Amino acid sequence: MSKKFIIITAAAGLVSFAGAFVFAWLTPPSRVNLPDEPELPALADDKSEPGLPQTRTGAMGTVAAASGPMTKAMTEQQLKNLVLDVREKMQEYNNRLQALGVRERRLQLTQDELKKDIEGLNTLRIELASIIANLKSERDKLLKSRLEIDQTEKTNLVSIAATYDKMDVTGASKILANLCAAQDTSEVQAIKAGNVSSSFDDAVKILHYMTERTKAKLLAELAASEPALAAALCQRLKQIVEGT
Repeated sequence: MSKKFIIITAAAGLVSFAGAFVFAWLTPPSRVNLPDEPELPALADDKSEPGLPQTRTGAMGTVAAASGPMTKAMTEQQLKNLVLDVREKMQEYNNRLQALGVRERRLQLTQDELKKDIEGLNTLRIELASIIANLKSERDKLLKSRLEIDQTEKTNLVSIAATYDKMDVTGASKILANLCAAQDTSEVQAIKAGNVSSSFDDAVKILHYMTERTKAKLLAELAASEPALAAALCQRLKQIVEGT
């Protein structure tokens, strides 16, 4: 080969190398596509501002750029849902609190009514106890004041009363008056205290079994001479109870 051909070949290679270097320096490096990653077509309306370098965005860049607003939107929605849940819980709590307040007031009213009823029942119980005690006392007094006549005594009293029926009214009244008279100081005090002597009760028993006509005449005779004694005899006659 001639010397001239060698020089021309070397110059052509040098020019080719220089052109490739300049082209590589002026052209930005392209992103290596990942496997199974399709390239997105360039947007038709993607226009770069004059004087700024033009950039290309792949699929990963688009997803990364869109994930920011989507994440922010999801966070705001979650926050709204959380606020709504809190409001619902607060409303539910307030409703339960109001229901408990109403229930507590009703229970308090019921308790007050029960307390009043208990106090009224206690007062009524005390009054009933007092009434029962008074009735028992009156019953005891009535039982003590009763003049009982058993069957054995009745036979003797009927016989004595028949004798008084045959006597003169004036004489019979004097005998009964003397029978009712107190024999000593203790019996006088007993009569003044409202207690009668056994002699007085005997006179009442005899008078009880006398005939109605003789009894009326005798009481009339005593009323003329001793009205207090006649009244006491009539009062005592109502307390006679015959035993069976």
